[in-house]
Amino acid sequence: MLLPKQFHFLFFTFFLVLNLSAQDKGKRMPFKKIIIDIEQQHHVIFNYTEDNIEGLELTPPKKSLSLDQKLHYLAKNTTLSFENIGNKFINIYKKDIESKMICGYIFSDSDKKPIENANISLPNKNQITTDSNGYFECKQEDATLFLISHVGFISKKIVPNNSDSKDCLRILLEPEITELQEIKTNAILASGISKNKDGSFEIKPKKFGILPGLIEPDALQTMQQIPGVNSIDESVSSINVRGGTHDQNLFLWNGIRMFQTGHFFGLISVFNPNLAHTISIYKNGSSAFFGESVSSVVAISSTPESTEKNSFSAGINMINADIYGKYNLSKKSYIEISARKSITDFVETPTYKEYFNKVFQNTTITDFSKNQNVNYHSDKKFGFYDATLKYAQKIGSKDQVILDLITIKDNLEVFQSATVNNINRSENNILRQQNYGGNLLWKRNWNNFNTTKINVYNSSYELLADQKTTNANQIVIQENTVNNNGINLENNHTINSKISFNDGYQYNEMGVTNLEQVTNPDFYRKVKDVLRTHAVILEGKYNDTLSRIYFKAGTRINYIEKFKKYIAEPRMQFSYGINKSLNIELLGELKSQNLQQIIDLQKDYFGIEKRRWIISNNTTIPTQKSKQLSLNLFYKKNDWLLDIENFYKKVNDITTSSQGFQNQLEFVRMTGDYEVWGTEMLIQKKMNHFLTWLSYTYNHNNYHFSNYEYPIFPNNFEVMHTVSWAGIYEKNNFKIALGTKWSSGRPKTSLNSSQIDSSDPVLDYSKPNNINLHIFSQVNISSTYKWETAKGIQYKLGVSILNILNRKNEISEYYRVSSLTNSIEEVETFALQRTPNVSFRVSL
Repeated sequence: MLLPKQFHFLFFTFFLVLNLSAQDKGKRMPFKKIIIDIEQQHHVIFNYTEDNIEGLELTPPKKSLSLDQKLHYLAKNTTLSFENIGNKFINIYKKDIESKMICGYIFSDSDKKPIENANISLPNKNQITTDSNGYFECKQEDATLFLISHVGFISKKIVPNNSDSKDCLRILLEPEITELQEIKTNAILASGISKNKDGSFEIKPKKFGILPGLIEPDALQTMQQIPGVNSIDESVSSINVRGGTHDQNLFLWNGIRMFQTGHFFGLISVFNPNLAHTISIYKNGSSAFFGESVSSVVAISSTPESTEKNSFSAGINMINADIYGKYNLSKKSYIEISARKSITDFVETPTYKEYFNKVFQNTTITDFSKNQNVNYHSDKKFGFYDATLKYAQKIGSKDQVILDLITIKDNLEVFQSATVNNINRSENNILRQQNYGGNLLWKRNWNNFNTTKINVYNSSYELLADQKTTNANQIVIQENTVNNNGINLENNHTINSKISFNDGYQYNEMGVTNLEQVTNPDFYRKVKDVLRTHAVILEGKYNDTLSRIYFKAGTRINYIEKFKKYIAEPRMQFSYGINKSLNIELLGELKSQNLQQIIDLQKDYFGIEKRRWIISNNTTIPTQKSKQLSLNLFYKKNDWLLDIENFYKKVNDITTSSQGFQNQLEFVRMTGDYEVWGTEMLIQKKMNHFLTWLSYTYNHNNYHFSNYEYPIFPNNFEVMHTVSWAGIYEKNNFKIALGTKWSSGRPKTSLNSSQIDSSDPVLDYSKPNNINLHIFSQVNISSTYKWETAKGIQYKLGVSILNILNRKNEISEYYRVSSLTNSIEEVETFALQRTPNVSFRVSL
């Protein structure tokens, strides 16, 4: 007979066995719920397809079992197999499916982290991507060979060699390392200036160091330090790149073509130096997306490459004052403004006086008072301003809209009067030059491999001269306006880490108006021309950083509606790194241009800004075309840098009126070409905080006018030899630069005789450009110092002196017949005398 305690024990044991048996035969539940519970308990991740587990139910395993025991239980009670990878990832696939599957994980070789959205291209042209764990799977028959690619990694081909393996592949991608950057990104000429693989120079104004004579990163002054870029009259409105005229350069500000580039009639740039983020300069081999220029391209972007914090700065120098501000409206939008205005309304500084004397020498403004030293009076007012606005807005994760606006204006008013021999003479002159522009850009990143940009832009330019002569009761009005509208479409496609291509379409409409109006006697002429062009662009790029090969080729097909004419413009850039120190580069391009500047009379617009824009008519003013080829050798090692470039350039269908002749060809109208070849060399050495460089340019430039009695003679813009040197010291917040520039004089035309026939006063010229002006030589210095307060406010003080030796450099010389004495006058124009400047800036 059982005792009560024994009975109680057997009774409890019996019900416990029943309970365990009931648990083993518990309720069935969906398979997906079972593996979710296992993921939460054991901190693992199951990878599977919904088709494999759809509708599957079973009794869940005990929670007390280990992970492997649970997987064994699930495999035993289903038709599924389970692969455990490091007790972290578990792959699920069917045991008896007809189509076997291949799975894999893709990781970075550098840090072994999974790569999300890696692209797997299959032989059947299907594409799959990896998930956040770097996992992918596909049918085995579809994956006999597949290509794996991702931006920032070297593409890899995989051939699965074990079809019976149930283990997932582990694939490592090597990061793409840009080895050529070791050669190209170091400072050239100054910190903040570098040279890219495509042959272009890049200036980062916010990282800009210092150059002789410059205390601010003026884009157009800075580019004149680059070998092959010059200005024969010290003007940013007359920049000559490899012998070309200023109008043959394309200047873009945030996609807007700028027709006015200089304030104070060319002595400072219209682009606020405290605004631009990136300035790209192409002497040759420019992208096919750049049209309408037969010489260089200067593309200025004020859009930052990355998000920046709020900032504000204000500054003043002896010519102008400016402000700059950037404010983040939200995490996805910001607004940026800048404004600059001359201070000449309030004070005439020594800098202003030197600029004024340089600009207005030998113009009607100064000619009025010649030989008039009795009761002469002059009142002059001069001022300029520029302002910009940028608004950027991100929409979602893929779209961005950017609006850019710019306005530029120079205004001169001069009232002059004189009394000679009891005769009163007075003139009231007004000269206005302005440029407005706007650009609206939409950018969309479709995915990591495809991007689209569409922008619509407008640029309007006006040059107006209004002259009123009181005693003659005469009014003379001259006006030149340009209106440029367009739309650009650009698509960027990345095939893999080495290959990409761009395609696009551009529509451009240019309208040019020239007006001349005179009273007493009455005369009126207004001519307006409009030209519309279409362009289709395609270019591809191959960049293999391991073999150090960079190749970019493209073409631009222009169609001119009015002429029903097609013009093809192929472009090419090739770079090969012979080793880590030595790089060879080949650049070539064909380009065309329908817009140019001409000079009808040297006294137009008071002789100050005498050039006017005109448009091609396909007859007397043909479309200009250029071809250029250059070979470059770039060497950098142990802080030494050597850059040697040989080039050949030819521009066809130029007109004599666009070249600024002041000799026997001044009133001759014919077309021809110019041909230039030369060498540009730069040698540079960096020693701790000291940087020094020496550059030399040889430029052989000839005109070809087949219908002229002298068919070949030197180009007006030929400067055969140019040598520049600079020594720059930068330590902490102190910078100082000393430099000199020496160049052979530009060509001029001499006279065969110094006497003229009084009855027929005609100058007797020699062969055009038969001699040269005297050597140009100038020494410049500049220095800046920056300091910061405990509250984070930065102050910057700068001092510069141009032409510190006060050398009198002649920059042009021509002859004319004096209307007063009926004799020959030799007219000389000189560069700036010693010109100081001081700047002060506060940044928050």
